[in-house]
Amino acid sequence: MSGRRSLVWLGLTPEPERELPPAVAALRTGAPDAGAEARGPAAAERRRVERLILHGSERSWLRYLAEVTELVTSVADGTASGDRGAALVAGEVVLDHHRMLIGLPGSGYDRTARDRSALETAVRTLRAAMAGTPGTASSAAAAAPGSPGSPGEGPTTGSAATATGAEQRIGLPPRATPARQRVRAAAEVPSADTPTPNGDRT
Repeated sequence: MSGRRSLVWLGLTPEPERELPPAVAALRTGAPDAGAEARGPAAAERRRVERLILHGSERSWLRYLAEVTELVTSVADGTASGDRGAALVAGEVVLDHHRMLIGLPGSGYDRTARDRSALETAVRTLRAAMAGTPGTASSAAAAAPGSPGSPGEGPTTGSAATATGAEQRIGLPPRATPARQRVRAAAEVPSADTPTPNGDRT
């Protein structure tokens, strides 16, 4: 990993890494976002996300999220069939991510303006379509601790003690420390010549 690689974009919360793979896999394959048949595609999607985080850049990450946005909006506007619950999970996660870009330096927030607008419309449409439908994927996601929109819970941080949101719905095991946190931790390890507060060297 180049020392010149900017890690600023990894400072956002890890919900996309945790929540997107199973939901996006369901949208790509057209399979319901539940059951053993979704685990293989979800695992492949998770590997792709981890590669982007470990070795990619903010630009490549935003290109991936633009793909997800296209999947979500296609289901919302009816141009593609797909699991609306999975589309809603993915849409809410990406929309939250893009809104938080306003707090980071650089042009990410401006570059995602069109996708934010499209996702706001798609999320409204999907929520309306799924309103009052008990037992749907979106209901399960909303009830999961730490998932977007769950009552009384903020964003999940640190390593996941339990599987959350979309992961619970397809039965994936609890996640290890998110890749973005592993990258940042590695970048923050002091060198052997770094003085400690008491004047010693580590």
